Amino acid sequence: MSKTVSDIGEFGLIDRIHKLIQKEGIKTPGVTLGIGDDTAAIKPREGYELLVTCDCLVEGRHYLSGLIDPRTLGRRAMTVNISDIGAMGGLPLYALVSLGLKAETHVADVESLYHGFLQELNPLEASIIGGNITKTEGANFVDITLIGEVEQGKLMLRSSAEAGDAILVTGYPGQAVAGLQLLQNSKTPQDVRNHPLVQAYSTPKHRAREGHAIAQSGLAKAMIDTSDGLLADLGHICKASGVGAEIFQNQLPLSEALNQEAGQMELDPYDLVMSDSDDYELIMTCPVESIPKIRSFVASISDVPVSEIGRITKAKEKIQLICPDGRKQPVTPTGWDHFRK
Repeated sequence: MSKTVSDIGEFGLIDRIHKLIQKEGIKTPGVTLGIGDDTAAIKPREGYELLVTCDCLVEGRHYLSGLIDPRTLGRRAMTVNISDIGAMGGLPLYALVSLGLKAETHVADVESLYHGFLQELNPLEASIIGGNITKTEGANFVDITLIGEVEQGKLMLRSSAEAGDAILVTGYPGQAVAGLQLLQNSKTPQDVRNHPLVQAYSTPKHRAREGHAIAQSGLAKAMIDTSDGLLADLGHICKASGVGAEIFQNQLPLSEALNQEAGQMELDPYDLVMSDSDDYELIMTCPVESIPKIRSFVASISDVPVSEIGRITKAKEKIQLICPDGRKQPVTPTGWDHFRK
């Protein structure tokens, strides 16, 4: 019979997690004291700034336990945080993981969750250096604090866009929201679990390496990830930079899978690209003449496409969609809001 958290207790679970991390994780340089004391201790590198972010995934709000397995959830939770570090031009180093668990949670599920964390951290040579576990009477949750670094002078902000800049985006935004709809509308979710759109939702890809390469190039002016949706996060850039934007509808990137499923669901694929979404692509702005070089920097480390989708304008916080026939249509960047009714 599978053991639950209540069977082995808090400290028994912590001990198993510690042994799993020691066996399967890696030790990141700069850790002077890891798991086992009241706090971890790290020594920052000279010439670098530390980046710190945190994100919480709550069962029933950010994920449905019946539609995602624990290992995939672990990957997803860590990717959300890695994406934030990458959007600032940095790379992750150290993670602190806090879990809220119901007493009947299976120990094997918690271990699978940590395997998911390590699956995303190990390739980046980042490590788990501590955390916390608590009992919850309500929903389970995963709360991660991730610490990264960026070379001084290379930090990417959302407040540096200028009128005339080109707007670029990596990958294919909109796939995650289409995947979620596919899951929710399927009578047998297990049958669509391996669909590329469902995979884009369940295990999104961060662009930390691409973001780091772009920052190192010194060619981009502003950058952000699309965790709230392409329109919403472009809106964040516009607000922080005091600018507006024009989006060229016929230049928005559409994946083959998105195009096909949008037709099946009788939805406009461009609406999916611009809606609330759990994608973790990058939006950046740069001088028009820098586009080929930025694409070259990204191509040197991955095959992720970089599409030019618009221009930054002087119209403060106003975003317009340029239709194929030349019409200009105002759009409102709503995006994901935890407290929106």
